[in-house]
Amino acid sequence: MATDVQVPALGESITEGTLAQWLKKPGEAVAADEPIASLETDKVSVEVPSPVAGVLTEQLVQEGDTVAVGAAIARIDQGATGSAPAAATTPATPTNPAGAGETPALRGDEHAPEPAREAETSAADEGDSITTLSPAVRRAVLEYHVDPSKIRGSGKDGRLTKDDVIAAAQGKAQPSAPAQAGAQPEAKASPTPPAPTPTPAAPKAPARAGERREERVKMSRLRQTIAKRLKDAQNTAAMLTTFNDVDMSAVIDARARYKDLFEKKHGIRLGFMAFFVKACALAAKDVPSVNASLEGDEIVYHDYLDVSVAVSAPKGLVVPVVRDADQMSFADIEKAIAAYGKKAKEGTLTADDMAGGTFTISNGGVFGSLLSTPIINPPQSAVLGMHRIEERPVVKDGQIVAKPIMYLALSYDHRIIDGSEAVTFLVRVKEAIEDPTRLLIDL
Repeated sequence: MATDVQVPALGESITEGTLAQWLKKPGEAVAADEPIASLETDKVSVEVPSPVAGVLTEQLVQEGDTVAVGAAIARIDQGATGSAPAAATTPATPTNPAGAGETPALRGDEHAPEPAREAETSAADEGDSITTLSPAVRRAVLEYHVDPSKIRGSGKDGRLTKDDVIAAAQGKAQPSAPAQAGAQPEAKASPTPPAPTPTPAAPKAPARAGERREERVKMSRLRQTIAKRLKDAQNTAAMLTTFNDVDMSAVIDARARYKDLFEKKHGIRLGFMAFFVKACALAAKDVPSVNASLEGDEIVYHDYLDVSVAVSAPKGLVVPVVRDADQMSFADIEKAIAAYGKKAKEGTLTADDMAGGTFTISNGGVFGSLLSTPIINPPQSAVLGMHRIEERPVVKDGQIVAKPIMYLALSYDHRIIDGSEAVTFLVRVKEAIEDPTRLLIDL
């Protein structure tokens, strides 16, 4: 009996997506709930699971096609038998690699992890490690029969890329004798021999000295949406940026003094972001327009603070929302940020995670940024940019001393926020960071 595989619900207001990649081929056996394809929407990547166990008999759309929610994209024959899946029949719960809760884009106190950290998985855990890879990389791992835990990733934060897998497979094949070239390598992820896979495409010939090459890659749906939204923000809002610097000595001292007790009590590390979220919540009480939005000819003021935290995900910048941040404790904020960091790293953020938001904080300092002019995330009216901490000479009590200084940038919509309001907001943030006691007594 044939069963159609339909595009699942993709989130509020999302009616269609792009079929990014087929994870299963016609004739391959699939288990119930096993992903057979990946979809890209304007906000997130989603895997499409098989509703039943059987054999994929037909692909109804091509990679790159736009598909609507509810549309049939494939057919599964429940009564047929096919080649055994190369991966485990039931997708394992994504593991939490070392440092998964410490995404650099979220934690101002962490350096980007070394690429080798994400490859420190034993061969016995290969089946689990495969589930944490992106769909394209996971498919390459299964096709080329390589151990992802033994490959050094060249992508952002040490992530594996498809090219890393192909290069590892080619390097593994080179020492083989010609007589063994047709031998089928052993598939570690399955207890039964896998069905023959298509011969991998021939690698690109190495570039000759002086040769100039170009590569054209179609923009993903997410990247197209990011480009459109950012350009719309520039074209619509009257954007202006104001700057200030902040002495991070008090926050650094507070973290050093209480970080062990904090982690022991709450089970989470104390980062810089919680201080800045609390400081922005305090400043927004004095300058509510920074936490407002413009709808038509009306200004909408919010009595709550939903902070969009800019996160660098594998396929582009995303902004999950920490809701009611003004009512949260330091520990609650850190836990929420850590959870989003893990989901961003695994590519499991949902559209609901990123819906809404009244104010944005972006931390470019973890990448070494000294100064920037961040772009507003519509319909919000302001965004705070954090940057790297660096010791600088400052005058203190008539003496030149070295202090850990961070530059702050506030980009805002001048249509609803006056310059004096923007400066006041940034000064309030500066005061709260330089004297964290203000956060406790609401000053």
